[in-house]
Amino acid sequence: MSDANVRIPEEAKDRLAALAAAEGLSLRAYLARLAETLLTPAERAERAERARAALKEWNGYAPTAAEAQDLDSELDRRLAQVRSR
Repeated sequence: MSDANVRIPEEAKDRLAALAAAEGLSLRAYLARLAETLLTPAERAERAERARAALKEWNGYAPTAAEAQDLDSELDRRLAQVRSR
C-alpha cells in the first residue's frame, strides 16, 4: 500500500476526520472506503444504462432522449426548490 499526500483546507480535513471517527475509522481507512464506494462518471453512466435496459425489459419504459432531458430538468428544478428552503 502506498502513501499519498493530499493538500486540502484544514476545515475539510477536520470534517473528514470527524466523519471517520464517528464511524470508528481512521482517516486513512475512511478515505479508502470512500474511494471504493464512489462511482466514476463512466461507472454511473453504465449503471444508468443497465437501469434503462431493465426498465424497458420489465415494463416497456423507454423514454426518448428529449423525454429523459425533460425528466432530468424537472428533477433539477425540484432539487433546487428543496435546497432553497
